[in-house]
Amino acid sequence: MRQNLPFLLVLLFCGLCWGSSQVLGKIAVSTGYRHLGLMFWQFMLGALILGAMLVLRGKGLVITRKSLRFALVVALTGSVIPGMTFYHSVTHLPAGIMSILISSVPLISFPIALALGMDRLSALRVLGLTLGIAGVALIALPEASLPDPAMIAVIPIALIGPFFYAIEGNYVAGSTMGGMDAVQAMCLSSILGAVIVLPAALSTGLWINPLTAPWQAAEFALVASAAIHALAYVAYVWLALNAGAVFAAQTSYIVTGTGMIWAMVILGERFSGWVWAALVLMLAGLALVTPRPRLATPVERSV
Repeated sequence: MRQNLPFLLVLLFCGLCWGSSQVLGKIAVSTGYRHLGLMFWQFMLGALILGAMLVLRGKGLVITRKSLRFALVVALTGSVIPGMTFYHSVTHLPAGIMSILISSVPLISFPIALALGMDRLSALRVLGLTLGIAGVALIALPEASLPDPAMIAVIPIALIGPFFYAIEGNYVAGSTMGGMDAVQAMCLSSILGAVIVLPAALSTGLWINPLTAPWQAAEFALVASAAIHALAYVAYVWLALNAGAVFAAQTSYIVTGTGMIWAMVILGERFSGWVWAALVLMLAGLALVTPRPRLATPVERSV
């Protein structure tokens, strides 16, 4: 058990960090900042933090066709597209609801893995997928589940991010990082994300410059979100490589639970009985869809 303690601590770290991202995103958009401007600065700050880590370790970026392809796919499916839908959705939905919806990533990942021939069908996992769909329905259908019934229209948009996270997870599981370690891969991905988002932010008038604005809660939330995203992403990739992707996927439980707690404590959000029932169904579905975690052996970790 003692030799597995580092993996458990990293798992907890990732879950606690990502659990706060919904609340930080809610605060970041509270003053009118829009998605493309926020995303550019998040990418830039992440690249600076990860770049500093590379310098301290005496390493540089790996620029090859394979590394660029890997980083580009991760940037698009794991950050750019989910980021755009996240900042739009969190403007309209409570942060706690966003935390529940993020737990749908493994539920969406399962049918994608089936279609790619990377997983096998089983009755329990189909039941888990059904429970997850029922959980989303409990949020979307009852009139008393959301503070404003008009929020229902935002839920499909909020689910676009988990859909692309699921695509990213299957892509990473079936490919190599092009000779990069986790920090190099995430740093290159952040740089590519900034390059992609900057022209769009400038051309659409959504560019922001928090450096010249009075620093208040939104600006601090942006910096905290960027740092947390960068460090947690590196930790997650390290965990997936050393303890296995199945074990790393258990972060979904912690993200959902801590996200609800952060939303209640920091933002004062409260939820109806429908939402709590949806949470139970989503977590039950997640437990059935995700295979039982197995920590990697020392031999497997060295591969």
